[in-house]
Amino acid sequence: AEMPDNVVATYGMTETFGGIFYNGIALDGVETKIVDTEILVRGPMLMRAFRDETTPFTADGWLPTGDSGYFEDEKLVVNGRIGEMIISGGENIWPNLLEQSMSQHPLVSAVAVKGVADDEWGERVVSWVVPKDLGNPPTLNDIRDHVAQTLPKFYCPKELNIVQSLPMTSLGKIDKKALTA
Repeated sequence: AEMPDNVVATYGMTETFGGIFYNGIALDGVETKIVDTEILVRGPMLMRAFRDETTPFTADGWLPTGDSGYFEDEKLVVNGRIGEMIISGGENIWPNLLEQSMSQHPLVSAVAVKGVADDEWGERVVSWVVPKDLGNPPTLNDIRDHVAQTLPKFYCPKELNIVQSLPMTSLGKIDKKALTA
């Protein structure tokens, strides 16, 4: 999604003590490589160990992030958490890309999507939408038509749940484990 000029997209994690990429460009000293789509980072900004003295690093000092990504025009593009990828009908679907697309629909206030086990598709894409007006929620076809304008059709959700709110974790993130189809 296009962002205003005064907004900077950052990428980082607790283990890197904050942002290490800004608008896709690594800070000085940050080494990055992609292995089987997983982002690995190395550099002086990494923690030394967890509190119990264990470390998540490879033997040569790389930190596997658990995020999938790639480089485009020398900038890092993050697909999302590897474990959150939905495989539906043999296609890889990144929930964050779908949520970004759906959140641009004029009737949508908030959204969450996840894959739910399905005998036919492997996983089916299920969405939960908080409409801007509960009296005028979007339909599944509204959402599918909107998504198809920006993403491949296989990203289109197969199910739409209209909800008043989305469950949140104590950290203020959407609690996808609490979402049930």
